[in-house]
Order: sequence, then structure tokens, then C-alpha cells
Amino acid sequence: MFAKAICSVTVVLGVLLAAAAIGTAQTADSKQPLIVPLAALTKDFEVIYGNPDAVGEPFVMRIRELPGTIIPPHKHPVDEHITVVQGTIYFGIGDKFDRSLAKEIKAGGYAFIPKGSTMFGFIPDGAIVQVHGVGPFHIHWRAGNRWLEKDKSLDDADAASLFKFKKGERVRFKRGSVRIRNGYFSGEVLQYEIEADDGKLYMANEDELRRP
Repeated sequence: MFAKAICSVTVVLGVLLAAAAIGTAQTADSKQPLIVPLAALTKDFEVIYGNPDAVGEPFVMRIRELPGTIIPPHKHPVDEHITVVQGTIYFGIGDKFDRSLAKEIKAGGYAFIPKGSTMFGFIPDGAIVQVHGVGPFHIHWRAGNRWLEKDKSLDDADAASLFKFKKGERVRFKRGSVRIRNGYFSGEVLQYEIEADDGKLYMANEDELRRP
């Protein structure tokens, strides 16, 4: 999850037993039946059960990973359970981003990441992953010898000192002309969220983009 949702997951986890609309989260203490069918996500993530910020409470969320996403090295203070429900991701454990160490996880595949483990990944063609665990589900981004609580973006006041391109700028990409929607810098990995003329979204490294 460049993980914008930060950090933007056909298997359904948790107690999913009666109809409910996509994106309608159920609190852990309500104990009501719930069914949330898999559907295309229109935003980076959707919490479908519980509250990831609540201490000691279970949660389930789905995260949309755009084609080209790199998940920078990061860790969580709680155990993480990951199920790929659509597409394929490549996921690894280690302090540095290293494609050769990442394992392929196809739809239906599962990964358990113990709390405090440094992890990373990449998603060439896009995916939806479902994450469940017990909160609080926070992200700590590795930035050399430091850990950051929040990644930098084009919305930050000092964006011009970090990013080559600006929000809304038209640039050239391998898929043609695209528009910069935002940029994200974890402290080690910098990527842009871009939108093609047909409305499709991608993630791209800065060296994959150029001005017309």
C-alpha cells in the first residue's frame, strides 16, 4: 500500500453474513451480521469492519494498489494479516527495498507479518488487498536511520523542494500524456499518482516522467 492509505484489499474475511453497502464500516462492538461484496474501489482504501485506530479492536479494510505502485519499507505496531483478493502483489521482508527478495502473492494468497517487521513490495499491474488485524494500525515509514509517521506529498508546503513535478501538471509517460494527481515521498521512495486521459490511474517513478 503505497500505502497512501496508506498508505489504495475473491476472499472475504471476518464475520460477513448479511447485506451491507461497500464502504460502510461496522464497529466491533455492534456484533451485527455483515456482507460486503468485492467491488472496484473508487478511493485508496475502505474500512469495511471496525476501526483501525481503535486500541484492541479488530478491523478489516480493503486497499486499492494502483499499477506501478512501490510499497516503501515500513512497519506497523501490530500484527498484519494480508489477503490478495484481486490481482497480484510482490511482497518482501527486510530493511531495504529489494525486488529480488519479494515473493509473488496472487489472488487468494495470504501473508502474515508480525508487528515490528520491516516490509516492502511492488504491484506492477494493480491489485486489491484485504488487511485485517487488531488496532491501532499505524504506519511507520523507514527513512534511513529514522522512522516517519507520515509520508510527504504534493500538498505539503515544502513540496517544491522534494518533487520535480507539480500537482495538475501535464507530463509524458510511457502510456502517453498524463496529469499529476499527487506525489508521495516516504523518506526513501518517491512516486507520483498520475491520471491518463481515459481516467485510468497509475503510480510512476519520477524518472519515468518528463515534461513535453
